[in-house]
Amino acid sequence: MISLCSASAVHSLELKGHKDRLFAYPGILSMAKDGSFMTVQYDKMRDIHKRDVEPERRVRSNYVSLAVKKQSRLAVHEANGRTIKTGVTGDYAHARFAVIFVHGRGGDQRLGMNDYTFGGNFNRLKNLVVLNGAAYLAPTVASFDDKGASDVKALILAGQAPVVLACASMGAIICSKLAHDREVVPRLAGMVLLGGVPDRGLAKSAAVMSGVPMSFTHGSLDTVYPWQDQKAVFDAVRGTAEAYPARFVLFDTGSHGTPMRMTDWKQTLEFLLSR
Repeated sequence: MISLCSASAVHSLELKGHKDRLFAYPGILSMAKDGSFMTVQYDKMRDIHKRDVEPERRVRSNYVSLAVKKQSRLAVHEANGRTIKTGVTGDYAHARFAVIFVHGRGGDQRLGMNDYTFGGNFNRLKNLVVLNGAAYLAPTVASFDDKGASDVKALILAGQAPVVLACASMGAIICSKLAHDREVVPRLAGMVLLGGVPDRGLAKSAAVMSGVPMSFTHGSLDTVYPWQDQKAVFDAVRGTAEAYPARFVLFDTGSHGTPMRMTDWKQTLEFLLSR
């Protein structure tokens, strides 16, 4: 049983799984005594070439369940004088919790809604939220600046559900900006940084001061943002309080895109929502 805390109430939920065996971490190479840092085995031949029919383009059919497409749609949200195109799965207005995914440079809402790329991991995430009465949103972020942050803020405040904000690569700039926004922080159930831009200032943010749970996932061979730099951010966050709810998963030999393919969303959400 997992307790989900929001600003207004405390709910309890039990996350139902979806294809857990296929998406579980393939092997734990090492783990800190408190479980806060773990190194996970990654094998490009196994995790891409044997998993995909077309490497990095189309995963094998047993990794996806397409019934969830009936509950998915492209929505248009008007905010700040701009139109925000957002892929939506589930009922955001009545969701128990929500996951909002922010893509990186060169992406748009289609990246987070694609059922077949990244080993089917976004399809699994969509199925998980629907099975658990939650919602998933993947907005198109036009720029990784204050305008982009204000657009994602508008989406967060448009709903009532506690939000897990997940940001990939350069999209982590949006996570960092909103972590300092005192209007947004009370709505956050957690934050996920997938191969994200390291931000040393995160440890001094309102989100960290409020104890918002955080999950970092990164590839050890990421040449865009070296994992050691993000680990330093994680260490700084952990250093703000005893037993701060933060976890770092390092994919051994993984590259920049590995976290989007390999992050175990069920385990990640259970970690965040139990805090």
